[in-house]
Amino acid sequence: MSTRPTLARRLGTRDAVVIGLGSMIGAGVFAAFAPAAQAAGAGLLVGLALAALVAYANATSSAQLAAQYPTSGGTYVYGRERLGDWWGFAAGWGFVIGKTASCAAMALTFAAYAAPPGWERPVAAAAVVALAAVNYHGVTRTAGLTRIIVTVVLTALGVVVLAGLVGGDPDWTRVLPTGTAPGVGAGSDGGGATGVGGATGVDGATGLGAGGGLSWYGILQSAGLLFFAFAGYARIATMGEEVRDPARTIPRAIQLALGGAVLVYAAVAVTLLAVLGAEGTAGSAAPLADVVAASTWDRAGVVVRIGGAAASLARALLALIAGIGRTTLAMARQDDLPRWLSAVHPRHHVPHRAEVALAVVVVLLVLTVDLRGAIGFSSFGVLLYYLVANVSAWTQDGEHRRFPRVLQAVGALGCVVLVLTLPVMAVLVGTAVLGSGLLVRAVRLRVA
Repeated sequence: MSTRPTLARRLGTRDAVVIGLGSMIGAGVFAAFAPAAQAAGAGLLVGLALAALVAYANATSSAQLAAQYPTSGGTYVYGRERLGDWWGFAAGWGFVIGKTASCAAMALTFAAYAAPPGWERPVAAAAVVALAAVNYHGVTRTAGLTRIIVTVVLTALGVVVLAGLVGGDPDWTRVLPTGTAPGVGAGSDGGGATGVGGATGVDGATGLGAGGGLSWYGILQSAGLLFFAFAGYARIATMGEEVRDPARTIPRAIQLALGGAVLVYAAVAVTLLAVLGAEGTAGSAAPLADVVAASTWDRAGVVVRIGGAAASLARALLALIAGIGRTTLAMARQDDLPRWLSAVHPRHHVPHRAEVALAVVVVLLVLTVDLRGAIGFSSFGVLLYYLVANVSAWTQDGEHRRFPRVLQAVGALGCVVLVLTLPVMAVLVGTAVLGSGLLVRAVRLRVA
């Protein structure tokens, strides 16, 4: 029996749901809808539904695996146990590298909302240090702060929905595509990118053609963009070593958190389409703020700004730091990362060395590199992570099976299809990052 130090099981169902919501309802909801509308046009809700379907299929795989393997590390552990060491390493490496870049990007996004001009990088670095300190002092502190941040974000999103639907002038004919709408001209963003009227959307995807026909490539691309707004539900599984009664708590928490996120995103999407339309959403740099500005509640715009800043904290700087720290802990336990990172604090029961090392790396990134527009490979890593989770869940036997295998097939297929919609450069960079990690591991094993 292993005598390695373990993390303390302090999280109940409510705390786990809050962490899951905090990981999903983050900056993505403020940023993802415009490019998704550029890709899908009036088919935005179809893209959202597809993203939710893939997310649900992946979530059931993560829940089923976490119930059998309630330890830190998430899919890194599942891949090792069900498929072999290399599968687990590929999932863990893609997650750690990609999400570390995401942390830095979200720190810069937070600073863009909260810092005075010229102070963005110092404020971003200070935010990383502050939230890493919260994580360092225990998982219950993490859950408590997440609860506060999620409340702020949900309040801001509620203001957006009410401003648009009560204080605005919604046009419900814009919400669902009719398939017979005439083409609409180019968008207002100066780049010719709209999802409507035959103009091209993200990376050349056409949302609604000149005759009003939906482009399924554009819809799939929008699903890929929106999927990453859901992806945080696996954070609960990653922290499985800190959940009480994990076989019962983790599956419930994952499904409750995902269900809550779907309802919130659906309400926001319907509001955007009803108030701004597909073209207006696609051409907006800040669609949620534009909804408020177009209403009689325009003074509530400050609430949206505060919500955007809080969302950046919730998604990346709090939940991701906690999740990456636990995956790093699991990889260090197996010598896939330096063994000294596997230390657990004797009092706070957190992977303190992993979290400090991660905070240092993220601070260095935010002080030296602007990653907000250069982290496409993070999407590649996330899809690889969930692909391994689905394949791992497929191999589980009847005793541990909680969901039908068809959901794992849907999840795996969805991951592959969404990878194919990513920009070519994102796939190339993701492949290079993955390959470098695999090469280093192969050399290290040969030398050892």
